[in-house]
Amino acid sequence: MKDTFDRQAFKDKLEAQTIFPTLYMFKFIVPNGSESQVAALLPNNKMTLKHSSKGTYVSATIKAMMPNSDSILDIYEKASKIEGVISL
Repeated sequence: MKDTFDRQAFKDKLEAQTIFPTLYMFKFIVPNGSESQVAALLPNNKMTLKHSSKGTYVSATIKAMMPNSDSILDIYEKASKIEGVISL
């Protein structure tokens, strides 16, 4: 069963709780070896990695200046195309 993502509800929440532009923290969990795909989402920003205890997954955190809610949603949409990604 695949969860559906309510883009408009998330956008509304972002706009209600955030003053743009803002420094936004993206967090993703991906299979080990997929870090470069996550880094490509925001190539001009520093990415912090933390490997799982068994080394099968990597937690990636990227902080980036985002001009508006649509830019944040676009990053999550691109990330959803990475196989095995979990967006937090």
